[in-house]
Amino acid sequence: MTGRDILLKKLSSYAFASHELKLFLDTHPKDKDTLKKLKEYEAKYKELKMEFEDKYGLIMRKTDDTLMWSWVNDPWPWEE
Repeated sequence: MTGRDILLKKLSSYAFASHELKLFLDTHPKDKDTLKKLKEYEAKYKELKMEFEDKYGLIMRKTDDTLMWSWVNDPWPWEE
């Protein structure tokens, strides 16, 4: 397993754990220990994401990319 794979696995684990804690907090909103753990996991995810992107580039495309759907403006094959 490469360093890149290890970082992706860690990112995936923290993202999954954060999601599960959020679901738990939906039914236990006053659980301060879980909220504290969620904040720790989210901070660790953010830290690992920055490390990954510094080493290997973006994990996913940025949503503010205005060229993302620009192909729709091109002529379709039957319009040429």
